[in-house]
Amino acid sequence: MTLTPAELSSATAALEKLLATLDGVLFGQRPLIELVVTGVLARGHILLEGLPGLGKTELVKGLARALGLEARRVQFTPDLLPGDITGNPILQEVDGQRRFVFQRGPIFANILLADEINRASPKTQSALLEAMQERRVTAGGETHGLPDPFFVLATQNPIELEGTYPLPEAQLDRFLFKIDVKRNPPAVLQRIVLNREMGIEPDVAPALDAAEFAGLVALARRVHVPEVVADYIARLVNASHPGESAASAGVRYGASPRAALGLAAAAKARGLRQGRGHASFEDVQAVALPVLGHRILLDHSARLDGATSAGVVEKLLAEIPVQPKPLPDSLAAAKIR
Repeated sequence: MTLTPAELSSATAALEKLLATLDGVLFGQRPLIELVVTGVLARGHILLEGLPGLGKTELVKGLARALGLEARRVQFTPDLLPGDITGNPILQEVDGQRRFVFQRGPIFANILLADEINRASPKTQSALLEAMQERRVTAGGETHGLPDPFFVLATQNPIELEGTYPLPEAQLDRFLFKIDVKRNPPAVLQRIVLNREMGIEPDVAPALDAAEFAGLVALARRVHVPEVVADYIARLVNASHPGESAASAGVRYGASPRAALGLAAAAKARGLRQGRGHASFEDVQAVALPVLGHRILLDHSARLDGATSAGVVEKLLAEIPVQPKPLPDSLAAAKIR
């Protein structure tokens, strides 16, 4: 069903209110905030990578308060066990009999803040796989559904730092976005010094309630993906594989079909943010790096030569045309923008 102008106008106003609220949490990071909001609108999990102290955790906590959702925080450490996240069966006396009763872990919330996720062991990291993909947890032979909506918003330090474990490729693929958090310029640092105190969290007023946010998510799913845009997504993902394009030189494994679905979902969410009822080529290009960057694996020699996954994505965007064949002059002005 096509979105009406009234629905688009209402959604744009609500999202702008949310963005303005988050601007007061993290100064000078509007592009980052736009991506995070786009990711949650697309019902995706998000991985934020950056050095300690850049405000990653504050942004996630501020998002939960601004949306009126239940959030829980888990500090990942090397001794954290899978059951510390998902929960454990506990032997209890019930009606005069002893039986195992499942005690829910912190994952049973709308937003799970997985802080410094790459400081936990791979075994503990993998405990999130089922929850992130199927939004449920299985323990003791029983399956327990997670709240709706459910998001994992994780932070991690660069893998060069001591005491970190690289996330397995299977888990990285579950994150819709991986976003690099950049350091602040001097003007923003000055604003932080003048408006923040160490150890005191900023006040965050609710911008939307849970029902309003659910309505926005539903609207994002109704945004139309034209056939030409779907074709562009398919060709872009296919070109990320070895031998399919010049840009894929040095690539060991390209992006998966899940990446194509992620590109479509993120493009639809961005289209709604822009007040449009359809996704465009520009929407796909705007979200290509955070969607594809962590899903493209380079071979050893390419890494030694200094190549990066982000560089491959940039080359793909430059090489793959939005249209498979040039349009006639009479149709050039009709391209979807």
